[in-house]
Amino acid sequence: MDIYKLKYFHAVARLGHLTRAAEELHLSQPSLTQAIHTLEKELGVPLFQKRGRGIVLTEFGEYLKQKLDILLPEFDRLPKEIEQRKQAMNKTVKLNILAASSFVINAIVRYRKKHPEVIFDFEQNHLKHDCDIVITTNGAQKEGAKNYVKRCVLEENIYLAVPKDSPYAKLSSVDLREMKDEGFVMLSNSRLFGAICNKFCSIAGFTPKILFESDSPVAVQNIISMGTGVAFWPEYSWGKVKNKNILLLPLSNPICQRDLIIELYDRLPKSAHATEFYEYLLKQI
Repeated sequence: MDIYKLKYFHAVARLGHLTRAAEELHLSQPSLTQAIHTLEKELGVPLFQKRGRGIVLTEFGEYLKQKLDILLPEFDRLPKEIEQRKQAMNKTVKLNILAASSFVINAIVRYRKKHPEVIFDFEQNHLKHDCDIVITTNGAQKEGAKNYVKRCVLEENIYLAVPKDSPYAKLSSVDLREMKDEGFVMLSNSRLFGAICNKFCSIAGFTPKILFESDSPVAVQNIISMGTGVAFWPEYSWGKVKNKNILLLPLSNPICQRDLIIELYDRLPKSAHATEFYEYLLKQI
């Protein structure tokens, strides 16, 4: 059904006069009349009937006009609404944060101070593909077709966080095998970083004795600062230690590292800020 024929019908129904409707629509009266007849033929019902020298709506015409009174204004607003949505999408950066969430969130906060108009839509979903930027690590995503346009792989050291008054604090590095009797404060094993740390302990020949398990990196850091246990600390993901009661020591046997992977995708509709924020993330390392 042609939207223009519906608009022609609505103009005639609203004005109650073919000539005035033709003038408003900038059409010849014969063309308008033909359009109305074609619409009636398509619908299989009469929409107007003659009354004296004029025309009035039939029952079907009244019903169609009532529906179009609602639908046509909505239709006319669509171009503007689509444009507004396009502008919003243009300002939105979609992120899938599968690793280094604290690092990325802090970068977002700093970036928005300079670019308050930018909207960040982020989530943690291994199955999510419709994103501008994906931050991940070893094993976080299944291997498959990669359609990223830029990819940066950073080698991230994982240190051992110890209380400042710990006997290990005087060492320049720590053999992970020597930690088998120590109590660990760790992220939940359901978190990818927690699983990676458990794997390092397994390579070193022991299962960590977990004093406290949390899904919050902040909670892990706070507990270590109080002098309880030791913890793994990812170099970039958690950043520099700001708590004077914590020291970071390099680990050996095994060397504890992981890849931090930042990928930029060519998503449609394209965000005007995605590439700029991708480059900004790399500069924060």
